[in-house]
Amino acid sequence: MDKIIIKDLEIFGHHGVYSEEKKLGQKFSLSLELFLDLEKAGKNDNIDATVNYGELCSEINTLFKAEDYNLIETAAEKVSHFILTKYEKTQRVKLLLKKPFAPIPYSVDYAAVEIDRSWHTAYIALGSNLGDKEHNLNMALNFIKASEDVKVTKIANTYETEPVGYLDQDTFLNTAIEVRTLLSPKELIDFLLNTEKLLKRERIIKWGPRTIDLDVILYDNIVTSDEEVIIPHPRMHERLFVLDPLCDIAPYVVHPLLNKRIIELRDALR
Repeated sequence: MDKIIIKDLEIFGHHGVYSEEKKLGQKFSLSLELFLDLEKAGKNDNIDATVNYGELCSEINTLFKAEDYNLIETAAEKVSHFILTKYEKTQRVKLLLKKPFAPIPYSVDYAAVEIDRSWHTAYIALGSNLGDKEHNLNMALNFIKASEDVKVTKIANTYETEPVGYLDQDTFLNTAIEVRTLLSPKELIDFLLNTEKLLKRERIIKWGPRTIDLDVILYDNIVTSDEEVIIPHPRMHERLFVLDPLCDIAPYVVHPLLNKRIIELRDALR
């Protein structure tokens, strides 16, 4: 991917653990790599198709002075988050923040942190079979859309489906969404669990009735081995209520374990 490079931007700040650092302040050096598609800007000579790096440097300078942090790790996270949320054309940011005058009683050029942050694509299944099902789905979507770190990019059609597993319950309304997110898989799952709590989800009967059910189905093309974060969803290929709406928004996405497109999994199950 193309990138814009800003090297050794000198900025002044009051970040540090010691009171003298916060009182007197010191000089920092910031280097950035912004990953984005620059082809349109290059062909059309249009600054609106890229990132105005002069404007960006000015905004970073203002942000860096707006608040004081104990750790340069925190300052680096704030800057990278600002860039990714303000400049949506930017897919990824690599950031090196140097502290040349760090209070270290030895001869060093500088202390520094380097971080690498990016947007990720995830697919989330939504379902409801208690109360006003359509309202529950819409409320869940509104909660998700309100997050600065999760952007809904596609919404599938809604499907009425029969229950699976525990059959003595009402039919479900199911849909799926595609999102861009800055959250890690664990952070995204925790965010969705909290959204379920806000919508009064109760886990009493396995596969039982629920006001809302939110599951991460796919996250980029990763395969996890964490017992708490299982991606891809282990039963997605067995569930038409997942595959039908997913085919609306991602029919040609490939399952990273089964090596088949979503539409192939759906057609095979049918």
